[in-house]
Order: sequence, then structure tokens, then C-alpha cells
Amino acid sequence: MRIGFIGPGRMGRPMVDRLVAAGHDVTVYARRPGAAAALAADRLNVAASVPETVDGADAVFVVVLTDQELRSVCLGPDGAVAAMAPGAALVQHTTCDPATVVSIAEAGAARRVAVLDAALSGGPHDIQDGRLTLWVGADDDTAWDRMLPLMETYASPILRVGAPGDGQRVKLVNNALFVAQVGLAVDAARLAASLGVTEEVILAALQHGSGASRALSVVARGGSVAAVADRLADLMAKDVAVVREVADRAGADLGVIGAVLASEAVEERVLGKVPGTRNR
Repeated sequence: MRIGFIGPGRMGRPMVDRLVAAGHDVTVYARRPGAAAALAADRLNVAASVPETVDGADAVFVVVLTDQELRSVCLGPDGAVAAMAPGAALVQHTTCDPATVVSIAEAGAARRVAVLDAALSGGPHDIQDGRLTLWVGADDDTAWDRMLPLMETYASPILRVGAPGDGQRVKLVNNALFVAQVGLAVDAARLAASLGVTEEVILAALQHGSGASRALSVVARGGSVAAVADRLADLMAKDVAVVREVADRAGADLGVIGAVLASEAVEERVLGKVPGTRNR
């Protein structure tokens, strides 16, 4: 199958590698010249623009960082949707506001381009091992059936969770819960220290108890809460900001999760190193 891939960076590049290894004809586009040169040096087919990337493609994958970048590469006269052939499908992996995906899906429907909202959970190592988690919002059964084998080259499990926008809604709840659990790990370490147990010991021990969680395991592998915050604070701050904005717009109460996200453990210890994240 002919595939256009926009944004083969830290997350996108291992997806490209898995798709190429599965025998697909992949053309990639990177916005930064240095990244494009590195892709060309690896003998990948590199396009100079978004329209060139998607020209003649049966499927287009997008993995960029922000809502603004996603709208830029997908919408408008020079965007992917306008250049894609009717009957093609766009698989969108960027973590974003659900409204952004809905806008892209509406633009796609006007051109008979199906849009799959394929929110992801995991990292590059999960993609390399074919075990990335995907929550997919798709309202076109035909496009779902056609795109599923492509996504299966790098993801498992793949869960269909509704229509475009719903993948992002599931992801935002997941991410809010993850950050809240990291905050609880901070407070667990504080409580343990007050009882005379070191952070290293409590993080190692709790992984084998009923209080274990994926977030706790991430913190334990990182060695400390501070180490995880240094590595993931930017991404976690983005996720918290988006979930707060989406919940506020929907009139949804973040409840206990919101209280934990607003706690000192999260605001100061987890997100405190990111400018502008406090007291939002």
C-alpha cells in the first residue's frame, strides 16, 4: 500500500520502520531540514511538502506535537486533506483537543477522505515491539477495516472507542489519571519518608503490592519522581492543560482527579519545572 507519513520524529520514526518492514511503500515528510536530511541518509523516500507526501497515497499517517502543527499539516489549501485522493484515509496520532480532530474529520468528509482518530499510549520502545496501545475513534467501517492491518504493524491492543474525537477524549482521561498517579507516587514517597522509609525502597516495594500502577512503575524505573519530572514534565504539562481546557468547555467536573492535579505534589514536584504550569 502507498503511504504518506507526516512527522516521523521520536514516535513516528519507529512506525515508519515497521510499515516499511511490512512491505509498504512509504513517503515521509519532516518539517525540519535536519530531520529530512537524516531520513534521506537512511534511504527513505523523503518529500519536500505535505501535498507531495500525500499525492497518490492510500493512507496518510500524522504524528506531530501540537494542535497548531496538526491543523497546519492537515487543513487549508496546502494541507493533507485538500491534497488527498477521495477514498483515501488519514490516521491521526497526535495528542490534541478533540475539537481539532472533529474539524479535520469534517474537512475530510467533504472530500470523501476518512479520518481515524488514533490516540496512542506508550513510547518508541512499544512501537518497536509492536505493542503500542491505540484508542481509535472511527465512524467509517470500510476505512477501519482497511487501516487496521496497517496499525497492527506497530500496535496492540487497538481498541475502537467511538467516532473521531473520542480517541482523544479517552486519551485525555488516561493522561489526567497518569499525571494524578505520578502525583500520588510523590505523596506516597513523602509519607514513607516521614515513617523512615527511603524513596528508593518504597518505590521498589510498592510495585509488588496492591498499590501498584503503571505510573508508579514508570517512576520506579526512572529512579525517582524528580528524574521522571525532568524527562516528562513538558508532555505532562501539555496534557494537563488540554484536559482542563476540554473539561471546562464541556462543563465537566474533574472531581478527585482535578484535586490531585491541583495539589502541591503535582503542581510543584511534577510540573513545577515547566514555566507557566503552576496555578492554571
